[in-house]
Amino acid sequence: MRIHAAKRLMTLKVVYYGPGLSGKTTNLTAMHKSFADNQRGALVQLDTETERTLFFDYFPVVLGRIAGFRVKVDFFTVPGQSFYGSTRRVVLEGADGIVFVADSSERREEANLQSREDMVDALKGMGRSLDEVPHVYQWNKRDLPDAMPVSVLNGVLNPEGAPWVEAMAASGQGVMETQNAVLSAVVAAIHEQMSAGARRA
Repeated sequence: MRIHAAKRLMTLKVVYYGPGLSGKTTNLTAMHKSFADNQRGALVQLDTETERTLFFDYFPVVLGRIAGFRVKVDFFTVPGQSFYGSTRRVVLEGADGIVFVADSSERREEANLQSREDMVDALKGMGRSLDEVPHVYQWNKRDLPDAMPVSVLNGVLNPEGAPWVEAMAASGQGVMETQNAVLSAVVAAIHEQMSAGARRA
């Protein structure tokens, strides 16, 4: 979270994490289209020739107010490919909220697990734990014939019992619900920090 007191502006960072081709960029593209032109900035996409995210996707959007501050949210994705680990860590740095986008396909179970472990390790390297960061899981591609049951996905990937959303991001289903869930978690954490600060004062 960054505060620009003179502009009465609070900037939050939300990062979409997950294995390659799980639907992170699809989420951001669908979200970007849903906002009015006067709310959103340009969607920046850095892709390879196979349309997999090479570095990251990014766009900013202005959403309401908190404690008299206008709130701008910067949405990022990370590259899912294993050899872009350093880029993922840079993008994850300073995240106020995380959406973990999992591919529901049974064939992608190991990729989901490896990506989650990578995320936890990256946070640990920054002196943070997953429990300290507001986060939401998105079980994407629910229309696949080999989609794992939600109970299995939660058991394997969500032992902490964080909020989760079923989605088919390619058709837009669950995209805004996921965004609303993560922003609600982030805002709740900010209010808790403010309340704690007020009590200490």
